[in-house]
Amino acid sequence: MKALGIILIAAGVFMIFFRNINFTQEKKVVDLGSVEISKKERKSVTWPVYTGGVAVFAGVLVLLGASNKKS
Repeated sequence: MKALGIILIAAGVFMIFFRNINFTQEKKVVDLGSVEISKKERKSVTWPVYTGGVAVFAGVLVLLGASNKKS
């Protein structure tokens, strides 16, 4: 459970500082045997800043819950 809490906290901090991820996807438009035409599309995944805060909060709760079970 501690590992899950640490992963949530790290992901939350990442989400707070980096609000989107950009990537390029290549799609085949035409494939006629030896002739191929492909197209590159830029895509973006965005999320609100508060989702990072929620992930950090959930990670802290998981860590606190994991430490209380051992006591």
